[in-house]
Amino acid sequence: MLILLLLTALQGSPTVGSDPSSYIIGPNDVLAVNVFNQAQLSGKFPVGADGTLAFPLLGRVMVGGLTVGAVEDELRRRLAAGYVKDPRINVTIEQSRSQLIFIIGEVRQPGALPHTGSMTLIEALARAGSTTERAGMEAVIVRPRSGGSGVAATLPTGGDASNAETIHVDLKSLQTGALSQNIALRAGDTVFVPRADTVFVLGQVKTAGEYVLRQGMTVRQLLALAGGMTERASTRRIQVIRQVNGKETTISVNMQTLVQPGDTIVVRDRLF
Repeated sequence: MLILLLLTALQGSPTVGSDPSSYIIGPNDVLAVNVFNQAQLSGKFPVGADGTLAFPLLGRVMVGGLTVGAVEDELRRRLAAGYVKDPRINVTIEQSRSQLIFIIGEVRQPGALPHTGSMTLIEALARAGSTTERAGMEAVIVRPRSGGSGVAATLPTGGDASNAETIHVDLKSLQTGALSQNIALRAGDTVFVPRADTVFVLGQVKTAGEYVLRQGMTVRQLLALAGGMTERASTRRIQVIRQVNGKETTISVNMQTLVQPGDTIVVRDRLF
């Protein structure tokens, strides 16, 4: 199962949960600053729309576009210039509001994820609870080329395609261990997991309904998913209803016939 792979990789991969000090700070983030033995200089500081934060003694300090480590260095340098002798400073991200990854589609917990340091596709899927049973075997990463971020601007079904790069990832290959498919994500990326193709199985089967179709599946395999045929079923009267050139066509098939997306398999009653 894909979820097992995701959890295993999340535990074993050295890229997962890497150093958050490399996080790039942006507007609306909230930083927690601790200056050792200086309670009056410590606290939580929101980053304004212009990328600056208001810091005691220093006034407005530009932090937008800097890493957490760089902000520590900047505050240390400026406080040491006449305010605090040998300041010891620790900065962490209290709330991440500017660097986000969006994950949508057939995942258990779709939504926005904070991008702290680096994040891979496996980590993002694991944080979203992994894929659902109806997920297809491909993920699409939509990456803004410049400027904008946010799910509305990056959906694969809308917007100006020239402003986004689209990366297709084979989840089946990832599941079998091809970690070259484990793409490193960037802030502003949207990960879209489409729904798998489905078919309907009707008639003399034990559990009629809609079933996920995987590549190369035969009539026999779909009937097995439907619990098999009933005692009244005829193995010689199995048909597939299929759209051919826009017209609904009924085709007589056998157990080895390959099924296509959108097919409806109908198992007829025995005549005698």
